[in-house]
Amino acid sequence: MAANYSAGNIQVLKGLEAVRKRPGMYIGSTGPKGLHHLVYETVDNCIDEAMAGFCDNIVVALEKDDIVRVEDNGRGIPVDIHPTEKISALELVLTRLHAGGKFDKNAYKVSGGLHGVGVSCVNALSDWLEATISRDGHIYRQRYERGIPVTKVEVVGDTDKHGTTIRWKADKTIFTETTTYDFDILLQRLKELAFLNSGIVITFRDERLENPKEMVLKYEGGIVHYVKEINANKKSKFYYPEEPIFITGEKDNVITELAFQYNDSYAEDIHTYVNDINTRDGGTHLDGFRTALLWVLNKALDSNEKMKKKMPDRDGKFEPGEDKKEKLTGEDVRAGLAAVLSMKVPEPEFVGQTKDKLGNTEVRSIVDSLVKEKLTIFFELNPVVLDRVLEKAVGEAAARVAARKAKEATRKKTVGAGFQKPEKLSDCSIKDNPEICEVYIVEGDSAGGSAKKGRDSKTQAILPLWGKMLNVEKVSPEKVMGNDKLDPVIKTLGTGFGKDFNIEKLRYHKIIIMADADVDGSHIRTLLLTFFFRYMPQLIENGYVYLAMPPLYRLQKGKKGKVYYAYSDEERDSILRELRADKTPVAEETDSESEGEENQTEGAGTAATGAQTADSKAKKDNIDVQRYKGLGEMDGNQLWETTMDPAHRKMRVVTIPDAEAADRIFTVCMGEEVEPRREFIESNSSYANLDI
Repeated sequence: MAANYSAGNIQVLKGLEAVRKRPGMYIGSTGPKGLHHLVYETVDNCIDEAMAGFCDNIVVALEKDDIVRVEDNGRGIPVDIHPTEKISALELVLTRLHAGGKFDKNAYKVSGGLHGVGVSCVNALSDWLEATISRDGHIYRQRYERGIPVTKVEVVGDTDKHGTTIRWKADKTIFTETTTYDFDILLQRLKELAFLNSGIVITFRDERLENPKEMVLKYEGGIVHYVKEINANKKSKFYYPEEPIFITGEKDNVITELAFQYNDSYAEDIHTYVNDINTRDGGTHLDGFRTALLWVLNKALDSNEKMKKKMPDRDGKFEPGEDKKEKLTGEDVRAGLAAVLSMKVPEPEFVGQTKDKLGNTEVRSIVDSLVKEKLTIFFELNPVVLDRVLEKAVGEAAARVAARKAKEATRKKTVGAGFQKPEKLSDCSIKDNPEICEVYIVEGDSAGGSAKKGRDSKTQAILPLWGKMLNVEKVSPEKVMGNDKLDPVIKTLGTGFGKDFNIEKLRYHKIIIMADADVDGSHIRTLLLTFFFRYMPQLIENGYVYLAMPPLYRLQKGKKGKVYYAYSDEERDSILRELRADKTPVAEETDSESEGEENQTEGAGTAATGAQTADSKAKKDNIDVQRYKGLGEMDGNQLWETTMDPAHRKMRVVTIPDAEAADRIFTVCMGEEVEPRREFIESNSSYANLDI
């Protein structure tokens, strides 16, 4: 503790200093998620103008050099002098936290920017930002650097248009991981906004490409169209009802819009929004919908004797006249449900600055009563649809009860047996401290053998995989259970999966997928990640899943020179330049040795595009370049030194920067339908990085 502690030790962070000091408090993180949040905050201002009825056209452009431009045709941020702060309203909005028009309900009845820190945060975390305002017949412009104005608000031209353009470059000293924006992640969010605001047009451009890409997003059907798109990406062969059910209503100035439709898949897919903000963690509005849906269907089941007879009996003894049948659960009635719930709430109360969860208690009862009333009427008018929904829910209940009984029987057989070690698992010797333990899931017995020889047996376990991995995107949950390729993974981790997943039982806090750097290895990684994403998503959410990054090349100058490893073609070329610049003489070699090196080098040179030229030049400089075709080519010492030694290895943690975008991509790329996959490949071919 400091000897002297006085008023001089108290720091006062002025203006936007607090944002730069603790950016994670305002945008969630300084990784890719926080970087994309800058775009969301800026676009949210445009959407607020749209919800207020003053904007119907938004442009979002990704320029070269990681610059973003967001334009709208709204009223334009005011530029006149604020009556009490004595500076331009534009400068006030961009340099002060909690400053904006969102607090004045005469200006905005509802808004997403609840706390008034959105665009000022973008300014604070940018290397520079430029605001251009068109209003009152003039074009105004002001420039900022790291949140500080470096010019006054200047008139730079005349115009009869109106609107706001914000253009910025993220600060690399804040976003140290990356400042490059992901087109697909941003596209998913912009599509959401276009669905949720059917009267606006959002144009999204990627101007970084040699041939710029542009997508115009406009959906007259609103959230009904959104539900159709969700279901279009599923493997479902049919939907019911044919058109999504649409419910809307207003109470106490809270507007509810709900659209949903069932498909023949097994998982629920519900998207919830408040004032166009994606509430990924749900909240009271989602609680109200779920409660009402369950209540309506249980009530309908009670009056449908035919369906009720199909329900399984409850366990235990019953009193005379007591209902012996199981009740439907929330999971039963939401299986195969695709839904979008959009709320407009004048005074939303979010849990946390990033607004992932709604907390308003009154919204729960508003949604609950509205859905109960409107859905009851809908089913009375559409009994065929009701029968179909009940049939699916009852089938889910029967499967749930059967699975529970099967698990109970298995539990009784294995009680006291403890951890059941898979046959091929080479476990680590420390078993009671998962925080320091890790498991390598390795492709094939050959690589598994090298990994076992090279590992630290105290903390590193090895699980080799063999044969064709199951694609869980194409099968029901029942087929996942007991699958001979996935069962060793499930047993090794110890958590169970799906509804029975318990992260507290996880045996390793690092799950490292180690596969070859080729097409087959990529396929295995994708299949494993699909399984984790669908049945153990908490592993990814908690940062427990990693991808090993084995080297592609081994380089050595002369027989006794230092060995270098390269993890990319660029790194290989950089090392080659360093070795060529090193004029240290090497020991002379016999002709046979040189000839052997030549053959090895020539073989390595044909492994990848562009490698042959580099290797032929390296050969002249007496530099051996070996391309690893697979992990099995490394011995235990090499694998430890390059890929498994915690002090030197390179790994990439698997994250879900946008869970809903990931959900869509997994469904499209790993599902049964070919046409959505073809469209995805064609539309994203500009971003492909091919290793041919």
